[in-house]
Amino acid sequence: MPSKEEVIEKIKTVFDPHIGVDIYSLGLIYDIKVENPNVLINMTLTNPGCPMAKSIMGDVKQNVEKLEGVDKVEINLVFDPPWAPTMMSDDLKKMWNIPG
Repeated sequence: MPSKEEVIEKIKTVFDPHIGVDIYSLGLIYDIKVENPNVLINMTLTNPGCPMAKSIMGDVKQNVEKLEGVDKVEINLVFDPPWAPTMMSDDLKKMWNIPG
């Protein structure tokens, strides 16, 4: 069974194509549950109308499914709370001069 940290590392290989930053650092991942042999992920998008939503979610699913011991990856797309720049990693906020 993979650890939550291993799942995060796979998610960090998925980039928002418009911003060019991985979706984990952007703060788009709200929750990860590893329940052998399944992984449940709650995530959002920077914009509910994002035309790349299916592609981004598909990349997350495909990458996490590569982990040994994972049979199924379920992704729940949520918009509550809505994404905001303050949800980004501290490093990104410093780089882009975003308070918080």
